[in-house]
Amino acid sequence: MDTITAIVLGIVEGITEFIPVSSTGHMILTSKLLGYNDQDPTMKTFEVVIQLGAILAIALVYWRRILDLLGIKKIDSGQNRIAPHKKLNLLHVIIGIAPALIVAFFARDFIKSLFSASTVIWALVAGGIFMIFAEWFNKSKAKITAETIDDISYKQAFLIGIYQILSVLWPGFSRSGSTISGGMLSGASYKASADFSFLIAIPIMVAASGYEMLDSYQNLTKDTLGLFAIGFILAFVVAYVVVLAFMKLIQKIRLTHFAIYRFILAIVFWLFIMR
Repeated sequence: MDTITAIVLGIVEGITEFIPVSSTGHMILTSKLLGYNDQDPTMKTFEVVIQLGAILAIALVYWRRILDLLGIKKIDSGQNRIAPHKKLNLLHVIIGIAPALIVAFFARDFIKSLFSASTVIWALVAGGIFMIFAEWFNKSKAKITAETIDDISYKQAFLIGIYQILSVLWPGFSRSGSTISGGMLSGASYKASADFSFLIAIPIMVAASGYEMLDSYQNLTKDTLGLFAIGFILAFVVAYVVVLAFMKLIQKIRLTHFAIYRFILAIVFWLFIMR
């Protein structure tokens, strides 16, 4: 690995981690494009490290909400205080992440065997179709019962957790794509689904990254530390900017737009990389 590779992968991770296009898929495809084996131990460790940078970014975006969930009172002017009538609590988060964590723990080896460029290409297409259906259903069929994240019920949190399993068992499907779509299918608004998706990303990604790091920490050497630091910082900065931009433009950028991008990306890689 060299500096250019660290920069490129750090930026790709930051851009794709929290929008519904599959960061795992992009990392696999980008590594292949750059001529790297995405199963190389050092590369896998690098991907875990830069993912931690993205996690830190989302934690910074939602720090007030996190403190509130933990019962820590934030003293400020009151303008940014969470509404006192809020319904969201830690149980919602636990319910939302439990299904995926359980499946990931028991099917870890099977899931790892699925990591390949061809698997990702099909997942990009299938995930895109799923997102288009979820958006159509949310607009025309579903009764919206959760306009904001604080309106999400325990049942909706559980359903979102079940839909998240799709991204666990099919690399490239997209964790945010499955959870946002799952929220919309269960009666939550687009914004409420996105907020909840980003929030539950923190504990589930910390758990997944921490578990992987236990197996690969030995690859953090003096020779790789500088490159890992570059990727970590870039992933953090880019992810922070992308999430803020996404939440501001959420009414303009629909799931269908991301789905179309996924279809185009799958076609391009099929024609120019796989063939």
